[in-house]
Amino acid sequence: MGSDSAPSADSDSAWTPLPRSWVPAPGRSRQETEADSARAGYSRGDAATVSGTDEGPAWTPVAALLRPDFTVPPAPPMPAAPPVPSTPPPAPPAPEAPRRPDTAPDAPSGPDPALSWSAPMTPGGTLGATRPVVTFAQPEGYRDTPRRRTRGARTAAAAVGVVLGLGLIGGAVTGSWLVGDSEDGAERSAYTAAAGLWHNVPVDQLFPPTVDGQGAGPGGADRTWTRIAVAPDSGCAGAFDPLLLKALAPVGCQRLLRATYTDATQSYVTTVGLLFTNADAAAMRSLDARFSKEGLAKRADLMPRPYAAKDTVAAAFGDKQRAAWTISVLTDAPVVVYAVSGWADGRTVDAPQPAPVATATGATTAPAQAGLGNEAQGLADRIERGLRKTAATPSEQPS
Repeated sequence: MGSDSAPSADSDSAWTPLPRSWVPAPGRSRQETEADSARAGYSRGDAATVSGTDEGPAWTPVAALLRPDFTVPPAPPMPAAPPVPSTPPPAPPAPEAPRRPDTAPDAPSGPDPALSWSAPMTPGGTLGATRPVVTFAQPEGYRDTPRRRTRGARTAAAAVGVVLGLGLIGGAVTGSWLVGDSEDGAERSAYTAAAGLWHNVPVDQLFPPTVDGQGAGPGGADRTWTRIAVAPDSGCAGAFDPLLLKALAPVGCQRLLRATYTDATQSYVTTVGLLFTNADAAAMRSLDARFSKEGLAKRADLMPRPYAAKDTVAAAFGDKQRAAWTISVLTDAPVVVYAVSGWADGRTVDAPQPAPVATATGATTAPAQAGLGNEAQGLADRIERGLRKTAATPSEQPS
């Protein structure tokens, strides 16, 4: 057979059908194992056949380097997929619908044609025996009795609504008349009460001995005025300049009350007056409108005159010492409130100013710088507030 019939026992590089990583069982050498394989009928030439039928040696990168002709056996072919039928299989037959128990075995299944709306009628014009019959109630006519009753009820309801609406409107109008009459009565009562204050309340209530003037001074400074003299109640003759007396003539002069005050430092003197007129509310509104429209309260030739009481700091307070003034025509009381201020030392003033001008921001005249406009306006405002309060609640009677 040659030298190829027996493998060399002393060479580890000889070819063997066993994997090179195979380790023999204990107690047996590699040569014994290969000899057993040869006795079983395997030879060097049958290696290819064994590798095709048996598992054979596994391929590794080292085997590829040692045996360049070593190849991995091909994988067995995959079985072919079964052919797809060209037509789908027929669907199973649907189960037969159960028959009604009252029908014959040979009667067709399904709805009864006699119950159809298109079923024929029996001869003679009568309805079929099994055809359903539907009847409707007789429609209500336009002039039927029920419609007339409904329309009558609606008319009655509308009449009741109209009556109730008229009643509500009448009640509202009556209520407004009553409220209006009540308000008008209250205004007339307050107006009448104010007209009699000059003889119904004591003088200290109209001209308090001390008047607090918080924030009445220049820049919001506080002021306190002390009464130094009260003029006897009199008429208007000699109390006003001729032009002012003429302007006040339409409302008349029932009584004139005056009092003179001084400040806490006795540097300034101010005369405040209350002219009670004979006019009604309409005449007072007309006079107020004229003063506002024509600016009569700002005219220097319509200044009120001061009350200079003897033996007081206001003894020298005459017409030439008038520095600032204010006039207010009330419409809720028949009263004209005014005030006029000047220096207590008797200095004369060449250009007197109305209080709104003397208290304006940026005024630089002597009366404005001295705060005489604030003296006249502040004192007149507080005497007017006291008059309104007293007219609302006249409680005290003169002694």
